Amino acid sequence: MIFYAKMEGRECGGRHAMHRGGGRGFGHGFVHGFGGSGRRGGGGRGERGERRRMFDSGELRLVLLKLIADEPRHGYDLIRQIEELTGGAYAPSPGVIYPTLTLLDDMGQIEAQQSEGAKKLFAITDAGRAELEANAEVVDAAIERLTAVGEETQRTDSASVRRAMGNLRQVLMDRLRDRDLDKAALHDIVALIDEAAQKIERL
Repeated sequence: MIFYAKMEGRECGGRHAMHRGGGRGFGHGFVHGFGGSGRRGGGGRGERGERRRMFDSGELRLVLLKLIADEPRHGYDLIRQIEELTGGAYAPSPGVIYPTLTLLDDMGQIEAQQSEGAKKLFAITDAGRAELEANAEVVDAAIERLTAVGEETQRTDSASVRRAMGNLRQVLMDRLRDRDLDKAALHDIVALIDEAAQKIERL
């Protein structure tokens, strides 16, 4: 999976990207393509490879509002909550989160509460709850999408799969470097890989 995030408008703090490697043959990109993980990004790619955003316009603001409505939170906690929803596949940067919190505060939809330490703890206001009610479908769809990313990450980012693919990569590299490897043995290796792929596909 490839994820990209690009926030625009007042909620934008920059561009964030995570990719699971490309590469050719059985080099560095091979093992990363089967389980390597990044920590920041969002969105994905459509059928034509176009870049999509994790959040459409205004969605990040509503998601933060929903998380704050669940319980008062500070900026770092909001980043962590979104990262947990996506299974670690996406975490918005502070440069995106804090300007959006400032916007919500300016709009009167959240307010800072007294808390220990220097971190501001934000709570939702009546205006914020009204905003959530007015956009309930949008909020639910955004949360559902984040959760789906997390479920996909769990399915495709298994530690045991990464170990097995790493082992396969190492064995292949060792055999392909063997000067005594003849064409018949190479064909046997290719046949074994194809057979394994077919069996996995039929599971």
